Amino acid sequence: MSSFFRRQHNDQGDETDEDNQVDPELRLRTTQTAHSTIAESIRQENRRAARRRKSRKWGSKGLFKSKQQRTPEDDLPRPTEPLEAPQAEEPGGPQRRRIHVNVPLPLELQSSNGDPRTNYVRNKVRTTKYTLLTFVPKNLYEQFRRVANLYFLVLVVVQVWPIFGAAAPQVAMLPLVVILLITAAKDGVEDYRRSTLDDEVNNSAATKLGAWRNVNQPRDPRTWLEKMLGVGSAPDRVTKGVRKLREKEAAEGKNIVLRSLEDIQSVGSHSFSLDQTHNYPPIPGDPLATSAATLQANVKDAIEQSGQFGKGIGYSTTSFKSSIKTSGGILGVVDWARHAPGTARWERTLWKKLEVGDIVLLRDNDQIPADIVVLSTSDSDGLCYVETKNLDGETNLKPRKSLKATSTITSEEDIEHSAFILDSEPGHANLYNYNGVLRFRTRNGPSELGLGEDKMEPVTINELLLRGCTVRNTNWIIGLVAFTGADTKIMLNGGETPSKRSKIEKETNFNVIMNFIILCGMVVLTAVVNGWYDGKKNTSAAVYEVNSDVSTSHVLNAVVTGVSCLIAFQNIVPVSLYISIEIVKTIQAYFINQDIDMYYEPYDTCCVPKTWNISDDLGQIEYIFSDKTGTLTQNVMEFQKCSVHGVAYGEGVTEAMRGQAKREGRSDLMSPEEQARKLEGQKEEMLQKMSKAFKNRYLRPDQLTLVSPQLADDLSDRSKPQRGHLIAFFRALAICHTVLSEKKEPQGNPFLLDYKAESPDEAALVAAARDVGFPFVTKTSQGIDIEVMGQAERYIPLKVLEFNSTRKRMSVIVRNPEGKLILYCKGADSVIYARLAADHDQEIKAATAKDMETFANAGLRTLCIAYKYLTEEQYFEWSRTYDAAATAVKDREDEIERASALIEQDLHILGATALEDKLQEGVPEAIETLHQAGIKLWILTGDKLQTAIEIGYSCNLLKNDMEVMILSADSQDAARMQIEGGLNKIASVLGPPTRDALQINAKRSFAVVIDGDTLRYALDESLKPLFLNLGTQCDTVVCCRVSPAQKALTVKLVKEGRNAMTLSIGDGANDVAMIQEANIGCGLIGLEGSQAAMSADYAFGQFRFLTKLLLVHGRWSYQRVADMHSNFFYKNVIWTFAMFWYLFYNSWDATYLYQYTFILLYNLAFTSLPVIVMGAFDQDINAKASLAYPQLYRRGILGLEYTRAKFWAYMADGLYQSAVVYFFPYLVWYPGNAVSWNGKTIESLADFGTTVSVAAIICANIFVGLNTSYWTWIMWFVTIGSSLFMILWIMVYSAFESIDFNNEFILLFSTVDFLATMVLTVMIALAPRYIYKYVVRTYHPLDKDIVREMWVQGDLKDRLGLSHRSKSNSRSEKLSLFRKHHLSNESEMELPTRGVYEPTMNRSPVEPQEWAVPKDNSGATLNPIQPPTSHNRADDGRPLSPASVGADNRYSYYAASQLPSPSPTPISPDPQRNMVVTPTPQPAHLSPSPYDTRPPFHSAESSRASHLTEATYATADEWVEVDQGSGRATPHAL
Repeated sequence: MSSFFRRQHNDQGDETDEDNQVDPELRLRTTQTAHSTIAESIRQENRRAARRRKSRKWGSKGLFKSKQQRTPEDDLPRPTEPLEAPQAEEPGGPQRRRIHVNVPLPLELQSSNGDPRTNYVRNKVRTTKYTLLTFVPKNLYEQFRRVANLYFLVLVVVQVWPIFGAAAPQVAMLPLVVILLITAAKDGVEDYRRSTLDDEVNNSAATKLGAWRNVNQPRDPRTWLEKMLGVGSAPDRVTKGVRKLREKEAAEGKNIVLRSLEDIQSVGSHSFSLDQTHNYPPIPGDPLATSAATLQANVKDAIEQSGQFGKGIGYSTTSFKSSIKTSGGILGVVDWARHAPGTARWERTLWKKLEVGDIVLLRDNDQIPADIVVLSTSDSDGLCYVETKNLDGETNLKPRKSLKATSTITSEEDIEHSAFILDSEPGHANLYNYNGVLRFRTRNGPSELGLGEDKMEPVTINELLLRGCTVRNTNWIIGLVAFTGADTKIMLNGGETPSKRSKIEKETNFNVIMNFIILCGMVVLTAVVNGWYDGKKNTSAAVYEVNSDVSTSHVLNAVVTGVSCLIAFQNIVPVSLYISIEIVKTIQAYFINQDIDMYYEPYDTCCVPKTWNISDDLGQIEYIFSDKTGTLTQNVMEFQKCSVHGVAYGEGVTEAMRGQAKREGRSDLMSPEEQARKLEGQKEEMLQKMSKAFKNRYLRPDQLTLVSPQLADDLSDRSKPQRGHLIAFFRALAICHTVLSEKKEPQGNPFLLDYKAESPDEAALVAAARDVGFPFVTKTSQGIDIEVMGQAERYIPLKVLEFNSTRKRMSVIVRNPEGKLILYCKGADSVIYARLAADHDQEIKAATAKDMETFANAGLRTLCIAYKYLTEEQYFEWSRTYDAAATAVKDREDEIERASALIEQDLHILGATALEDKLQEGVPEAIETLHQAGIKLWILTGDKLQTAIEIGYSCNLLKNDMEVMILSADSQDAARMQIEGGLNKIASVLGPPTRDALQINAKRSFAVVIDGDTLRYALDESLKPLFLNLGTQCDTVVCCRVSPAQKALTVKLVKEGRNAMTLSIGDGANDVAMIQEANIGCGLIGLEGSQAAMSADYAFGQFRFLTKLLLVHGRWSYQRVADMHSNFFYKNVIWTFAMFWYLFYNSWDATYLYQYTFILLYNLAFTSLPVIVMGAFDQDINAKASLAYPQLYRRGILGLEYTRAKFWAYMADGLYQSAVVYFFPYLVWYPGNAVSWNGKTIESLADFGTTVSVAAIICANIFVGLNTSYWTWIMWFVTIGSSLFMILWIMVYSAFESIDFNNEFILLFSTVDFLATMVLTVMIALAPRYIYKYVVRTYHPLDKDIVREMWVQGDLKDRLGLSHRSKSNSRSEKLSLFRKHHLSNESEMELPTRGVYEPTMNRSPVEPQEWAVPKDNSGATLNPIQPPTSHNRADDGRPLSPASVGADNRYSYYAASQLPSPSPTPISPDPQRNMVVTPTPQPAHLSPSPYDTRPPFHSAESSRASHLTEATYATADEWVEVDQGSGRATPHAL
C-alpha cells in the first residue's frame, strides 16, 4: 500500500493512470495521514478529469456518436448537475416561464380579459405550520394522532348517556378539553414566533420601478369577491404597510421617490474613466458586443483620433447616450426610437409586494429580496459582488455579472426604452445551476447587426442573484425579478415546516394500546361474569335489586355493565399523562433557555428552544449531520506557517496538533493560555526587529498571524542569501492573486488597507504579505502597485490564469520593473511538483515537500508557490495560442486548460504556505466529547474535497491513525465497486459487521470521504443499502460538494434505514432541508440572523454548546421523561386494579369502590405533582459529571431507559401493589369490624374504599420518591404535601353532610387499626421495589450509579475542581444512595486512561507484584501514596490527570467493569487523598482502542466489584485487599 501512496510527480501519470483504488482482492485502498489523504484526493480528481478529456476526445472523432450526434459528455455527471435538476419539459410537469419586459404577451398566454394566464406566487414567505384558517383543524389532527386522545374522546362521548352511570359527564370532559387547549396554546406560541420572524422579512424595504406596466401580472390581482367587497390591494392603491414605510423614511429624511440613479448620492458616479481595462473583453464577432465595453472602446478610438487620449479626461455614458438618443440609435436592448411614456420612477415598497417581472434597484449592503437576474451594475464591466453568508455561511464575496445586452441600462428612462423577453427554466432547488435565455430583437433599419434580427444571450447562475444574499462592494444593481416567494431557491431548499414527534411519544402509543387491551379484557370479563350472575335464579337480587336492571335482557344488561366498567376503569390509560408531559417539557425548555453556559455574549443570545415537545429526543441522538463553513469553522483564514527555500517559519500551534498530542498521551505542548502568552511575546519581538529593518506603513499588528522571530532575523540580515529568497516569496504572494484592495479611511488613515476576495484563502495570503512588509496597494490598468520592505514597485499585469477545481492552481504573468516577464504560480503541491523543471534542486524539493507534509498533518491548508522567467518570444507565441483557445466555439474550457498547461511548465519552487481555517472555539473538544459519547458525526458540505479533508483533520474529526477511504467515481458501476471495496476493507480488518454500535470490535477506526457526484450515485435505490452499511460502520463520514437536497436525502437515508435518532446542525439556508429532515434540527444564530435558525428546533450561538445541550439537558430530559412515563402507568395500574379486585365481591356490577371525588382528584391533585416534579427537576448525576463522563450518554442511544421490558415491570409492580393495598386491609378487617373511638363500627363501603384509596395514594407517591435521584425541597414538599392534601381533603369533605361520605376522617384516623394497616400495607407494597433497587445498585450497579456515588461520597468534586456543599445541604443527595462504602472514591481507584471504557484482561502477562505500604519512623502505617515515577509526572513534575497517563500503564477497577475517566480537566493535587494505586504495567499490544465501545458493567462481573469493601483496589487481572490494621496488601486473581 505504501507504493500506492508514494508521491509521484508525473503529470503524464495522471493522464494514463487507471483507477486503482480497489486492490486485486477487491478491497478499497485507504490512507492514514492528512497529507497522504489530500494527495490521494487530488490524484483521483486528476484521473477523473483525464478520463473525461479522453472520452470527449473519442467523442469528437465520432467513435460513439449516434444519429442525434449524442456525445459521451451526455452520460457523464457534471459537478453542478443537481440531484433534482429539472428535466425536459413534459406535459403536466413544470413549465418554463417567459417574462416579458415592455413586450406584449402573445395571445396564447393571455386570458379572455387580457391578463396573463400564468399566476406566479407572491414574494411573501411563510415558514409557519399554521394559518388562522388551518390552525384549529390541523392542530386537532396533530393532537388526535395520539391514540390516547382518541380513546379519551370516545369515553367523553359515552359518558353523555346517563344509562352508563357516569356521575358528571360535563366534569369528565374537562381533562381532555384542558389537554387540547394547553397543547394548542403551546403550538400556537411556537408558531407565532415563526410568524413574527416571517413578518420581519416580508416587511423589509425594497426599491422597485413604479408607474410602469408589468405585463406579467394582472391589472387587478383581486378575486371577484374582493372586488365586490372592496377589499384587497387595488391596482392604484398604496397599501397601509407601504404607506407606513414611506412615512417612516420621509420622517428620517430618506428619499422615497428616486427619479434616476444620478440622484442617488450613495450610488456615486457611474461614469468610467479611460484607464479602466476589462478582464473579459467581448469575443470578436459576437453579435451581442454592444455593451458598455464596446462603447468605451469606440469612444476611446474617437478620442484618440482627436488627440485627447492620455490626458486623463473621463467621459460619461450620459453624454454618449445623448448622442445615441439624438440619432435614434440602439444600445443592446435599449432602443431610443421606441416610444416611452416617461412616467416610470423608483419607489419604495415591501419585499412581499414584489412580483415576477418587476424591475428592482439594489444598493450596497442591501439584502436581495428575490431571485433576480442582473441587468446592469455600477461597474463598467458589469461586475457586482454578493455575500452568501445567510445562504451557505460563507463570508467571502462571490462575483456576479450583468448581461451584456442590458448592461447599458442606468436609469428609468433606459428601462422604458428597453424591450426583451427572459425565457427561464422552472424553479428548482439547485443553488449552483440556472439556465435561461434573454431574447430581444433589433428594430428594422440600417444597423450594424442587420435588419430586424432576433438576438439571444444565455443567462446562467453567474447572472442570477439569490434571495437571502447581500450586495457588497457594489454601488447599485438594476435587476429583473425572476422568482418570488416559494419559487426562490432558498425556499425550495427549505420545504414545509414538519410536525415532529418524539420517539418516546411514538412508543407511548404502544403502551396505551397495551393498556387498552388490558382494559378491554377487564371489561369483557366483567360483562360476561355479570351477565352470568344476572341470569342466575333464586338469588338475593330478586329481593334487594328489584327494577335495578336496565332491561330484562341479560345480554343487554351485561353490555351496559361492561360500558360502565369501561368508564370506571378509564384511568388505566392515563389521561393526565399528556398534560403533565406538556408541563414538564415546557419547564425543560425554560431551563435550556436559561442555561448560562449556552449564552453567547458576542451575539447576545442564549439557546432558544423553538419546538418544545421533542426535548427527550436530545438524549437519544446517534448521528449528527453538520455543515462545515460557519458551523464548525469561523470561515476566517490565518496564515500560520510557511516554508521558504526549505526553511520553515511559524510558531503557531493548531487544534489538530493539540488533539494529536492529547491522543498520543504527550504532555510536551503548553496549555492554550501559556501558548498564547508565548506567541504574544514572540510577536512583539518580531515586530520590533522588522521595525528596525524597514518601514511598513500598511502594517496592521492586530492581524499579524505569521509569528516567527527567525523570519524577521532572516529578512533583516543582508549577508545571507535567505533574505533574497524571502523577498521573492512574499513578492509572489503580493502579486499572484485576484484580490481587491480598499482604503477604508482614505482621508483619515490612507494606509489602512482592507482586502476583499472571492476566497478567504487569498485574502489571508495577501494580508500576511502586507503585515510582513510586502503590501499589495492597488491594481489598475497601469499595473499592480506593491511595496517591498518600504520601497514601491509596480508590475504590469499581462495575463491571469484563474483558479478552478480542475486546475487546482492559478497563475499570473507580469512584467517587472526591470522589464522582464515573470510567471508566478500557486496551487496544490502535487500539481506544482508535477510541473517543476527537470534540473530543479532536489534538496529544496525534498525539504519543501517534507514541510508541506508536516503542515498538512497539523491540519493546515497548504499551497505551493513557484515562478518562471519567460522570454518575449515564449510569451508572444504562447499568447497567440491562448487567445485562440479563449475564442474557441467548441470545448473552450478544455482548450484554455491545455493552453495554460503549455506555459505552466519548468517551474521553480519559491516556497509553501500553510493556512489555518479557524475553527469555532471549542470545536475539537466538542467533537471528541461527542465521539466518546458514542455519537457519530457526518459532515455535509458544499466545499471541495481537499478543503473538507483539511478541516476534518484540523478539528480532530479525522485522525492520523484513521483509515480514510475516498470515494470518487464518475459512473454508477465505479461507485458500486468502490463502495463494495470499502465494505470488504472493513470486513477484512474488523470482521463481519454488527448492528449493535457498542459491540463493534474497534481494532481500527475508519472514515469515508465522498464527493457530490459519487454521493448522487450512492443515493440511488440500487446502491443505498451498500452505502448505508459502509457509512454506518465508519466513525466519520465527510460528504463534499453536496447540494441542499442531497443533504436532506442523506439524513433521511440514515434516519429511516437504521431507524436511528439524527440531529442536523447548520447556519445557512442551504442547511434548512436537512435541519427539517432530521429528528432534531439545530441552527446557529449569526450577526445578521439566519434562515437555519428560523427553521430549527433549537437555535444557539456556537457549535460547542451542542455538548451541553445533548449530554446534559438531553440526557436529563430523556431520563426524566422515561421515568415519568413508567411511573405514570404504574400509579394508574395500582389505582385501577384495586377497584378491579372489588368486582369479585360485588357480583361484577361495576360499583365504584372509591368515593367519586377520589376518582376525579387522583390524577389531578393527589398523585400528579410528584411525577411532574420528578420529570422537571430530577438529576441522576450532576451536569459536570455528565460532561466529565460522556460515555453515560450511550444508554440513551441504545434506548435503555425506556424499554418495553421496563414498562411491563412497572405494570407488574403496580399489579402487585394493587393487590396488597386491597387485600391486606380486607384481611385485617375480615375477622371482625373495627370500632372507632365514638363507638361506630368501620364497616361501610365508604370506610373500606377510603382505606384502600389512602393506601394506594401514599404508595404511589412514595414509589415516585424511591425512583427519584435528586431530592430538592420541591420534591420533599410535593411528595409529602400531596399525601397531606389527600388527608386534608378527607377531613374537610367528610365534615359536610353527604349520602355516602360522612365523618370518614373521624372514624378512620382515630383508630390504631387503620393507622397500623396503612403503615404495614405501604411497607409490604413497596418492599419488593426497595429490595430490587438495593440489589441492583449494590451487586449490579450501572455506570451512572457508580459515578453518582463518586460524586456524593467520593472526591469526584475535588477532581473536577468543584466546591462541596455543606453537610446540612448534602443530605438530600445521599438519601437515595447506600451509605456502604464500596470503591466510590477516585483516590482509592485510579481511573482508566483516555476517558474511555477500558476492557479488562482475563490473564495478565505480568506476575502480580507485592504492594508495600510505607510507614513512618515509629512504625505507624501511613496512607499509601504513589511514587512520583515517570508514569504519573509531567516533565515539569506536575501530577498528570487520569486522561494524561500513557497507554502502556492502563489498569481497571471494579474487576471487569469499564469505568470511563473524566474528560481532561485541570486537576490540582489533593493532599488529603487516602490512597493512590501504582498500576500493574499492561503491555501495549493488549491496550484497548481509545474509542473502545464495548458495553460497560457486565452484571456478572460488576457484582464482584461491590464486595471490594474498605480499602480495596484492582488491576486489570487482579484485585488487592489492604488490611487496615496491619497495612498488608493481599493480591487476589480474578
